[in-house]
Amino acid sequence: MTDLDIREKQEKTEKEYGFYGSREAKGVLALGHPYAGIRTPADLYDALWEIWCAETCAPRMRAQWSPDNRTLGQCSVTAFLAQDIFGGEVRGMPTREGGVHCYNVVNGTVFDLTSQQFQDRAADLVYGADPVQERESPAHFGKEEKRKRYEFLRAALAKKTAASVCAKEK
Repeated sequence: MTDLDIREKQEKTEKEYGFYGSREAKGVLALGHPYAGIRTPADLYDALWEIWCAETCAPRMRAQWSPDNRTLGQCSVTAFLAQDIFGGEVRGMPTREGGVHCYNVVNGTVFDLTSQQFQDRAADLVYGADPVQERESPAHFGKEEKRKRYEFLRAALAKKTAASVCAKEK
């Protein structure tokens, strides 16, 4: 390991993340290695930060999506992708707008990669005994548009992580 690798690793472990449960999620590890470099939820967050876009945002929220609020409308597709990588459950909390906000629970550790979309209201979110969400339900992948957004996100992550592997090989 070079000095640069060590410094990059130290910077990454010292980085503060704004998503809910980021500190606790450091102990959550990928079940395998389907995506190069994605070992923890923080790694996934870093990769998705460059991928989340209007196309991966829920259609009803696209008009409000911006690079300044990248996680807006990304909860369901992100939570199910995180479930693919880390296992556990996707839970859904009711929102005051009448929708459901999805987050992850893995071996008792709760994390929400998209909590920042709530901005000032994020501190008011209460995570707990919310219902488990099934990906094939009418609320999730039963909707073709949501399944397609998930597939887009998954493919973009695969492409990004493959590209990062190729860059390191050079």
